[in-house]
Amino acid sequence: MENLPDTDQRLMDLETKLSFQEDTLDQLNLIVYRQQQKIDALIAEVRRLGQQQPEGHTGAPRNLRDELPPHY
Repeated sequence: MENLPDTDQRLMDLETKLSFQEDTLDQLNLIVYRQQQKIDALIAEVRRLGQQQPEGHTGAPRNLRDELPPHY
């Protein structure tokens, strides 16, 4: 490799860097894809949980004094 002219060596260095960047980009794309799948699953879970709430639920904080244990 020492016999290569400076331009050829620089070109090889650039090709090597490009190869590593493409690999990194592929890995990042896979991570983003997996994160989006998890986000979609969490959104679906939140919607499912929201549908389980009772109809009369106003979202106001409950008063624990109104909820006496059964032995009272």
